[in-house]
Amino acid sequence: MKPLFAHVRRATYNTTLMYNLRMLIAFTGTAFVPYFLNFQLATIPLTLGVVAAGLSDIDDRFSVRIMNLVYTYIGFFITAASVQLLFPYPFLFAIGLIASCIGWILLGSLGRRYATISYGCLVVSVYSMLGVHLFDEWYMQPLLLVVGAAWYGLISTISFLLFPVRPLQDKLSACYASLGDFLFAKSNLFDVDMTPESYQQSMIDLSLENGKLIGIFNDTKTALLTRLKGDRGQKDTRRSLHYYFVVQDIHERADSAHINYQELSKVFQHSDILFRFQRILSIQGKACQDLSQSILKRQPYIHNKRFKHAFENLKLSLEKLQKEQFYDQVWVNALYALYQNLKSIDAQLRNLETERNTSLEKSKQFEQQLKDDDLKGWNDIVTRIRQNLTPESVLFRHAIRLSIVLLIAYILVQITGIKYGYWILLTALFVSQPNFNATKRRLRLRVVGTLVGIVCGLAILYFVPSLEGQLLLLVISGVLFFELRSKQYAQATAFITILALINFNLDSSGFSAGFPRLIDTLIGCALAWFGVSFIWPDWKFRRLPRTIQRSLQAQCNYLKDVVRQYHEGRDNGLNYRVARRAAHNTDAEVASLISTLATEPDFDAYQKSLAFEFLCLNHTFLSYIAALGAHREQSQDQDILNLLDQALDDIQGALLRDEVPDLSSQNMLQTIRQRLKQNSQEDQTSLIILQQLSLMLSILNQLSRLKQSLSHDRDNDATELGSL
Repeated sequence: MKPLFAHVRRATYNTTLMYNLRMLIAFTGTAFVPYFLNFQLATIPLTLGVVAAGLSDIDDRFSVRIMNLVYTYIGFFITAASVQLLFPYPFLFAIGLIASCIGWILLGSLGRRYATISYGCLVVSVYSMLGVHLFDEWYMQPLLLVVGAAWYGLISTISFLLFPVRPLQDKLSACYASLGDFLFAKSNLFDVDMTPESYQQSMIDLSLENGKLIGIFNDTKTALLTRLKGDRGQKDTRRSLHYYFVVQDIHERADSAHINYQELSKVFQHSDILFRFQRILSIQGKACQDLSQSILKRQPYIHNKRFKHAFENLKLSLEKLQKEQFYDQVWVNALYALYQNLKSIDAQLRNLETERNTSLEKSKQFEQQLKDDDLKGWNDIVTRIRQNLTPESVLFRHAIRLSIVLLIAYILVQITGIKYGYWILLTALFVSQPNFNATKRRLRLRVVGTLVGIVCGLAILYFVPSLEGQLLLLVISGVLFFELRSKQYAQATAFITILALINFNLDSSGFSAGFPRLIDTLIGCALAWFGVSFIWPDWKFRRLPRTIQRSLQAQCNYLKDVVRQYHEGRDNGLNYRVARRAAHNTDAEVASLISTLATEPDFDAYQKSLAFEFLCLNHTFLSYIAALGAHREQSQDQDILNLLDQALDDIQGALLRDEVPDLSSQNMLQTIRQRLKQNSQEDQTSLIILQQLSLMLSILNQLSRLKQSLSHDRDNDATELGSL
């Protein structure tokens, strides 16, 4: 009996298995309960209600989850009922379509939960158009859609009560897994055969991995915050908070740069030292991924014993370099600082379990150390919506663009009377994304997935004529759609197409719906492409200079807080972590924007090369600050403190006010270099400060020039396009 219980318990640790089981129960209920009640037509709205509710599902603490479900059901019913009542009146329906589309999308400016519910309501509105003819009573389809959503909500709530911290553990696991990928990317910078081209590509890869990691950090912070608000002393929640603080600290150290890696690979090209650093970074990346699995399986993390031997050999190699005195002391000091940083990461991983119990006692003081971004009242609601009532807002442009696309699709359906034409609206809704690159990618995948789904779906209807067999395949298709929707969009589209054809076959129109579905998909994709390309196209408004300015401002704020702590002493409080996160968030925005702009039509080759050069240099500068932050301790050397203040002022002047550093800045840089060479007996903190300031100032002019070049060129583009 015990082995069986152990197997069952291990199975519950598999999040994918439990999620698929939830969806299996949900779709089985909507498919077979109407079958036994001899009301098979109800399967169509019930199943679509489950799909819409699954797309609207959001992780939150229990009390807020219940409120989210209530809001969702109310929104679904009002939306579906409005479609039913306005459908006979095309002019009023068109007005309602535009107003509801803009309203639902702008509601997303209030936060993640409202954005998710709003999207579900938009999906329900189009689902209601597809089934408006199914029932004679106007209220029947809206009611059944809500019943299907409530059925899914009941199952998801039971799952939450059984495993309340599982979604949070999944996010923490994703944090450490992504941190492992980041460390693997960082290890590539220690390649001794690095060329300028491979160095730039490695920096781009590192910056993009950093962006992914920061996005996961933000999601995890939101999940932690909502649980801490409703925490009643739950041990798992407080332990998760400790894990979150540790992964952030490791990230700051991992992102630190103590030296110019491109020059480093040349200086130590024929030494084993870089191989040793690269190896330790790689096994630390593997350790983070092992820790990720330990969190998922709720098992204690066991630190790899290989680390001790690897660090001992690395230290011996460093001591040998120092004794040989063949290399400049500046390089050796930088490698020692990097060694200490990696040792600190090792200590964090090694002591994670042993320090956990101590940290649990301090959890109450940590509860107030996560910044709360939730709504604070009506004034906050009005402010957030007002901030997005401008063409400069991505959300506003997307709302206007999508509403126009849906209106054009609706007019086309009304004029042509095309069969099953409302699939055009559904396709346009699913494919249209706020930016050009994401929409273009979905267009291709949607067409391929729909074609495969139609072929497979018609084959199923032909070779599986029995109702019971079709219902079973409907359930399987629904489960696979949700399993693949965030991983393999084309395959997910194929399965939702199969589900739709089986659903329509319940109304005796499955075979006749196949070819129109493909035609409608092509038209919907064409309209989505038209919208993202010609209706306030994203590249005309999303100005690179503004994003660059925000990033540099955030980095200066981060540096300012680090400098303050060298004056006052180490402090890991909320203000510091907010400044650090803002710097990484804006760096991730720059990386995402530049990688997206590079695919857009008006981005020429010269602009692209400048943008990627800035991307690499911007992240390098942030890494230099992170290294300064990782080693921050109070300094008693007044000259060092004055130097920090002067350097901060010069950096802010060059990056924020476009001031050209004068001769005093150049003299200061030379002074720093002289101190590094002549005062090797200074304390380690001072050496690290001097080294990091030297690195920052060495790329300051280049970073400032790139910023001004990109700002000048993009502002000219914006002036030319602003009137279009």
